[in-house]
Amino acid sequence: MRQIMVLNPKGGSGKTTLATNLAAYYASEGHDVVLADFDPQESSLAWLERRDEKWPDIRGMVAHEEGLQGVGQPDYLIIDAPAGVRGPALTELLRRTETVLIPVLPSPVDMEAATRFVKELRENARYDRVKTALVGNRVKDHTRITASLYRFLERQRVPYVGALRDTQNYVRAFDRGIGVWEMAPYMSYQDWEQWDPIIEWLDSARSRP
Repeated sequence: MRQIMVLNPKGGSGKTTLATNLAAYYASEGHDVVLADFDPQESSLAWLERRDEKWPDIRGMVAHEEGLQGVGQPDYLIIDAPAGVRGPALTELLRRTETVLIPVLPSPVDMEAATRFVKELRENARYDRVKTALVGNRVKDHTRITASLYRFLERQRVPYVGALRDTQNYVRAFDRGIGVWEMAPYMSYQDWEQWDPIIEWLDSARSRP
């Protein structure tokens, strides 16, 4: 079972966007996928409720109440972590995964928060038992803050594996309970291209302990 967690203690960083699109991608590739929502807001589960039966099946878990009891052995377990997780709660979450993606928004506040979180992660006793990577999120090209974000991501001591543009496609996809891969190509081919290096890293041995 492949275990991938989207994690950032700062709220609003785009964890659910990454988690739901990862779940949709692997389901569209024919894999058995479980989407475990550890966030009490249940945004990932709300997305799943919107999903039509015509799309590949994804099983949801109310993980913030039930944990992962009964998860079985899916091909992929995608975990949407809650905001604000620190200390022992962070250690416990890291026990449940082998790969962590950290979305970072192009803002000074988010970059500073990400710096602190990466430091905390590296000091965690479980750090050497997971693989971690950064993903830029809601990026607007040709802006100063985006240039600052790219410089920030490249300076970190964990790999930077890709960036996703700021587009209404993710809003439209969420409203329909789908991923960007399940949208018409003429609308979303740019998003597919941006996901390519992220998926390539996740599917490589480099992303596993």
